[in-house]
Amino acid sequence: MRNAGLEIIVLRNGLDFSAVYCRMVPVSESKYQPRLYDSFLEHHLRNYRQMAFLTGPRQVGKTTACRRLGDVYLNWDNEDHRELILQGPGAVASQAGLDRISDRPVTVVFDELHKYRRWKLFLKGLFDTYEERIRILVTGSSRLDVYRRGGDSLMGRYFLFRMHPLSAGELVQIERSSSPVHAPRPLPDRDWEALLEHGGYPEPYVRRERTFSRRWRELRRSQLLRDEIRDLTRIQEIDQLAILGRLLEKRSGGQLVYSTLAREVRVSENTVRSWVSVLCSLYYGFLLRPWFRSVAKALRKEPKWFLRDWSGIEDPGRRAETFCACHLLKAVEVWSDLGLGSFELRYIRDKQQREVDFLVVRDGEPWFLVEARHGEGGLSPSLSWFQRQISCPHAFQVAMHGAYVDADCFSYRQPIVVPARTLFSQLV
Repeated sequence: MRNAGLEIIVLRNGLDFSAVYCRMVPVSESKYQPRLYDSFLEHHLRNYRQMAFLTGPRQVGKTTACRRLGDVYLNWDNEDHRELILQGPGAVASQAGLDRISDRPVTVVFDELHKYRRWKLFLKGLFDTYEERIRILVTGSSRLDVYRRGGDSLMGRYFLFRMHPLSAGELVQIERSSSPVHAPRPLPDRDWEALLEHGGYPEPYVRRERTFSRRWRELRRSQLLRDEIRDLTRIQEIDQLAILGRLLEKRSGGQLVYSTLAREVRVSENTVRSWVSVLCSLYYGFLLRPWFRSVAKALRKEPKWFLRDWSGIEDPGRRAETFCACHLLKAVEVWSDLGLGSFELRYIRDKQQREVDFLVVRDGEPWFLVEARHGEGGLSPSLSWFQRQISCPHAFQVAMHGAYVDADCFSYRQPIVVPARTLFSQLV
């Protein structure tokens, strides 16, 4: 994915703006892993005037996807590009050829633009002035997702897409679908094993080299827990936050007890809460809250913590649960981003300590339960208990190493054991 040659961008109308922008083009297109997001963004650019904001973890493939779709690529981290952006919307429009006749809108990609303090005002001016002649893709780190919440200057002018690592569902179907689930499709054994071992981030998944994957994970963790924290926050206790990150890595899938973490890291409980929030905003991991009919009750219970990358987790049980959590989170966020409904991912637990790992909620109502299991075993009694209690249509116990079965999991109404390869091939 990183091997690339330099190619000067020449716009379709013949103008050469090589002095202003260029792009890196993969040497071998066969090494490019096609993404589901390609079809999402292509459909958006064809059918909607709104800007597309693409957020997600570092190195998940956002820039690669957008470059393949854009006519013009501008990166705030490039000094030449930054100088052009600082000249204002008119300068960018002129360089993009918006003042010339064209048979279709020009697609302009802005990368890392959120680092510009006035980025929202810049985009508002560019969009409002050239709305009919331009399509805008904006991508960057998770900070873009944080910054977009402040103020409403861009209200109604953009749609958000959240990019996730590769998943079983994306590997078997990269076409845009109009329904949340589709028919199961088999994933080749070599691809399934690579997904389990190397994770869903494109570069280690495509390379499939154990030593490379280990080095890649370590470098990414170090850059996120130290470099990005230092650059993007005001946190001074970098070493202690890195220790917190290490502790959380070993506890993926467990309930987050802030007071315990505070004692181990030797900071206040409020500080730990703040740091966990920062780690979530930088896509190091995510929190899963319990589901209740009453939202107030849900807020009084401790959340569960999951890493965004299951490939480095040594404990097989935690690894299996994190794998399921990442797949389900991707599904609910993609479905919501595509306007297929309002979806949430929760877990469910009662006072008698009965628990089911995951509950997918659709438009405010329980849709399906998922219990993750690394090994073989009988059905968890909690599945049938909670299915009756909350009137949930489907209840699945996922067998991580079960052989693929060509059957629709969602055709069953009673609790049932399903192979992970089957269930997740039906999602995204």
